[in-house]
Amino acid sequence: MSTIAGVAADAGCLFGVIPLGTLNHFARDAGIPLDIDAAVATLAGGAVRALDVGETAGRAFVNNVSLGFYARIVRERQLEQRRGHAKWTSFAIGLARAWINYRTITVRLTVDGVAMLRRTPFVLVGNGKYEAEGADLGGRCALDGGRLSIYVAPECGRFEMLALSLRALTGRLTPDVKLESFVANDVTIEARAGHALVAVDGELAPFTPPLKCAIRPGALRTLTPAR
Repeated sequence: MSTIAGVAADAGCLFGVIPLGTLNHFARDAGIPLDIDAAVATLAGGAVRALDVGETAGRAFVNNVSLGFYARIVRERQLEQRRGHAKWTSFAIGLARAWINYRTITVRLTVDGVAMLRRTPFVLVGNGKYEAEGADLGGRCALDGGRLSIYVAPECGRFEMLALSLRALTGRLTPDVKLESFVANDVTIEARAGHALVAVDGELAPFTPPLKCAIRPGALRTLTPAR
């Protein structure tokens, strides 16, 4: 979906979504119905909203870019899927392996021109700001805010990382989770080559360090339900 979103944003074409993915994060956050008939009706007679899209390493993302722990889960999940396991089984195996081989990465972040050094199990860059608590936990309150959100967890150990992953998956993330967050127009992430494993919207993507992420405000003309 993010590949098509990038093409649509570049061409100025309308972008429509039929939510047939695993978790349908973008559709949920954009207010697109998860019912297929209602989603098709939205394509036929919805309103056009100018939503943001992120860009990194020459490709678009509509949800997030991640380095470290979550990217390793994606790598292991893909390996298990190639071996014939179902997606959720593969995810569970990937989570277990990433946790057993838990390690932190040292990254240099340049957030809107401000440099900082962090040691963290992961870096997550989101298209829009994620909710950390409340009924909309894990979702984004808006996709047209024109800002990236950056999350790291410098005080997160092995067991806290496992708890954080399970809470996030089950929608039970609580305010006491030790996350450090920033909002920005752009961020550059520098990490050692051996730690340069990146997932873009849940799929591994090759890149040459440093990794640069930027927001394209209102670049994605998206069909959403008429108000």
